[in-house]
Amino acid sequence: MNDIENKRVLLGMSGGTDSSVSAMLLQEAGYEVTGITFRFYDSESSQTHLEDARALAEKLGITHIIYDARDIFKEKVVDYFVGEYMMGKTPVPCTLCNNYLKWPLLAQIADEMGIYYIATGHYVRKTMVDGKYYIIPGTDPDKDQSFFLWGVPQSILQRMLLPMGDLTKTWARNYAADKGYQKVSAKKDSLGVCFCPMDYRSFLKDSEEFQSANIQQGKFLDEKGNFIAYHEGYPFYTIGQRRGLGIDLNRAVFVKEIHPETNEVVLGDLASLEKKTMWLKDWHTIDEEKLLTATDLIVKIRYRKQLNHCMVSITSDNLLRIDLDEPLTAVANGQAAAFYQGDLLVGGGIIVDSE
Repeated sequence: MNDIENKRVLLGMSGGTDSSVSAMLLQEAGYEVTGITFRFYDSESSQTHLEDARALAEKLGITHIIYDARDIFKEKVVDYFVGEYMMGKTPVPCTLCNNYLKWPLLAQIADEMGIYYIATGHYVRKTMVDGKYYIIPGTDPDKDQSFFLWGVPQSILQRMLLPMGDLTKTWARNYAADKGYQKVSAKKDSLGVCFCPMDYRSFLKDSEEFQSANIQQGKFLDEKGNFIAYHEGYPFYTIGQRRGLGIDLNRAVFVKEIHPETNEVVLGDLASLEKKTMWLKDWHTIDEEKLLTATDLIVKIRYRKQLNHCMVSITSDNLLRIDLDEPLTAVANGQAAAFYQGDLLVGGGIIVDSE
């Protein structure tokens, strides 16, 4: 954050510890900070976050605005989230929100305000290699959020300021406390999907799409098509799920396939879920040649788990084909896959098929 002529920055402020500490750090570094809090959905906790962000901005003496993004958030994130489950897929709302809503919206509003730089409290860093910017993991391995940002384009990457990337959450809490912001330092970390932080099934049941579909009980089947038991309805299950099936077979079974058209869920043992090849749609990469020729490429399909070596190619219908060195279990259509070469986040996409 040194030697920058334009010292104005638009900071996404959620009201939590990370974005609040980011505001303090940017201000200390000499930036003219404008805080923006997006109103994505309505709940008691979201209203508290709005007020906390406004109050902190007032204490810091920075401009703060609240931006009503409820309609676009419902269209691009909530409706997508419900729709994916209704198609028997596993949605990745945080990935879609970051890549296609939150960061682009920050950039758009910053442009309207004549502000070049944009920032958030993400625990990620960026670096430049061969004239191109790349996201790299944050210093704190427990908080690294790079997995969610594979779709951010160069036009936004070059404008990003990431004050939390070199820090740990413990440091951030202590820093806020030392500055006299005890409430900021004690904020609980957000868990799960922001608009339904508890069980997604309850949220799904309340949606119009679910209610209009009139989902009934369906059948659990084994891999040969034999009936095992009844289930509550296919949208309530995800590939690889073991717990919460409501059955006891005296052996471990996992959700292997979901068939929305027949309301059937196929169960199998863990080995039956292994996949060696995946295909991705809506993929993005910083450097296509680097992605396709890398011999040290790693793919992740989970936020923190399953780092697998792979090779990547492009199919005739412009899907990204991933051939894994070792098989992966619980690969679900709709999930995201992110690629790393060393620390560089080089791309990612959405899984549409696997075998």
